[in-house]
Amino acid sequence: MSKKRQKYPAELKARVVLDLLSGDHTLGQICSKYGVTNKSVQAWKQQFLENATLAFTADHASAEQAQALVEKQKEVDDLHRQLGKRTAELEWAAKKLKCLDYDTRSGLLKSEHEPNKLSIQRCCELLGYQRSGYYYCPKRPKLDKMPLLRAIDRIYSETPFYGYRKVHQSLIEEGFIIGANRVNVHMRELGLKAIAPAKKLNTTVPVAEHKKYPYLLKSLDINCANQVWSTDITYIRVAGGFVYMAAVIDWYSKAILSWKISNTMDTALVMDALNDALEQYGQPEIFNTDQGSQYTSHEHTKRLSELGIQISMDGKGRATDNIAIERFWRSAKYENIYLHEYQNMRQLKQGMVEYMEFYNNRRFHQALNYQKPMRVYWDSLKGDIMKAA
Repeated sequence: MSKKRQKYPAELKARVVLDLLSGDHTLGQICSKYGVTNKSVQAWKQQFLENATLAFTADHASAEQAQALVEKQKEVDDLHRQLGKRTAELEWAAKKLKCLDYDTRSGLLKSEHEPNKLSIQRCCELLGYQRSGYYYCPKRPKLDKMPLLRAIDRIYSETPFYGYRKVHQSLIEEGFIIGANRVNVHMRELGLKAIAPAKKLNTTVPVAEHKKYPYLLKSLDINCANQVWSTDITYIRVAGGFVYMAAVIDWYSKAILSWKISNTMDTALVMDALNDALEQYGQPEIFNTDQGSQYTSHEHTKRLSELGIQISMDGKGRATDNIAIERFWRSAKYENIYLHEYQNMRQLKQGMVEYMEFYNNRRFHQALNYQKPMRVYWDSLKGDIMKAA
């Protein structure tokens, strides 16, 4: 292993050379005194003598160097100021560019890019634009499907017993160019299902792994409140899109016991509606749902089972098995939602608060012999208490 070369400080080298030049000691004595080699001392002496003249010009050189440093510092300071100014300008411009809509930024990128100046990647970074979008060429122009969805929604509202084939024929008569399968896809997206004993268009997709329960309401004599509750989810159109509403209804009185609106269709939505109804009105003997994944979820079925509530589920493809809540959705949409065309969720929720108060407490219900749902509900419970007493 080679020995690492030792480095000596400049002060030591200067002392060694000056001691050598004094002539008081031999080279060997000086080497022994300072612990250095003959070769090193001779090399230092030669270097010292070659640069001795610099000692007489040091002041002048230092002054020139100092002046040069001052000038360089001024240049550096000026460059820093310019750099700071340019950086601030670039940050301002970048923020403004990123505020532009996606199509405008795309137009700027494709029209202003000059080769050999900025790379495509850097231009995309400055504009906040996905680089893949620069090279993407759509096969056909993006179509606005909202008019089509509105037409499907309107046709279904007028004829809720129509399946996708009849809705397709209605659209053809109105001048839409569309296939029946595409109508079927859009109706599934909207959660539309024909109110008829036909193939059911589920609001949610069943999960095969979840346990399904039998339908318990067939031929059942429902003669009092809190005997059977049922629930369902429907979509509601607002400006710019769709939101979802879940509700719990008492089959005997047709009273809506709880309801919730959300912009997502998940288990949390149905659990909130269920828990509100349980907290305010006790619990039913039977709770009926469809076979959607939200209702067959472990969380939902566990809550009902823990309370000793019998779980009933619609037969596969039978929307009429949950007809009570289906008829309520039709009433709510015709009597309130379609009339007001709510613009956002806040307006919708406020409108539903007012409609639910009207529906439960002031609306005459033909199936109840023109009585009001919540009155029938409370009268039934009072009658049960009287019989128990």
